[in-house]
Amino acid sequence: MQTQDRVALVTGAGTGVGKAAALALLADGYKVVLAGRRTEMLEQAIAESGVPAGQALAVATDVTNPQSVAALFDQAVKVFGRLDVLFNNAGVGAPPVNLEDLTYEQWKAAVDTNLTGPFLCTQHAFRIMKNQKPMGGRIINNGSISAHTPRPNSAPYTSTKHAITGLTKATSLDGRKYDIACGQIDIGNAATPMVSAGTTTNAIE
Repeated sequence: MQTQDRVALVTGAGTGVGKAAALALLADGYKVVLAGRRTEMLEQAIAESGVPAGQALAVATDVTNPQSVAALFDQAVKVFGRLDVLFNNAGVGAPPVNLEDLTYEQWKAAVDTNLTGPFLCTQHAFRIMKNQKPMGGRIINNGSISAHTPRPNSAPYTSTKHAITGLTKATSLDGRKYDIACGQIDIGNAATPMVSAGTTTNAIE
């Protein structure tokens, strides 16, 4: 394929790591679908990139909602025709409180966004990548240093990032027959709004 034919989709692309990744992909000539909860932040990122109209697409998405994720990938294929790269970046932290003081809702919010969201996106990416020509693609999961070494009072975030490692390995194995490769990045603290606010994560939607 020519460079201009490559298509990437980035979740949590409105700010932080996701925005930086989307801008880098756009600068490298990819057509990029930017997904996140806040359309205005996605559109601002596209405006900052300075790319021509038609190279980037903003899609408001809740990665915890199966219908929203399905609509995201349907729109990506409708507009750009294929998918070569998925960056599962969207993530949230939880309040840094004692483990015994965490609420069920705080736990579930982290699991739904940090683990179920990437799983749903990976499913849709598989369905697209295995049926397109040329077949295949690349999936990148945003892990964390917490996938190896937990911080105090970070049980939800740490647990989901350990689980992302398992999802990455399973995806890599299951994707081989479709020429779908899956890898994981485990960065430490990045200068994002979430880190500035004192939460335990390196990604933001």
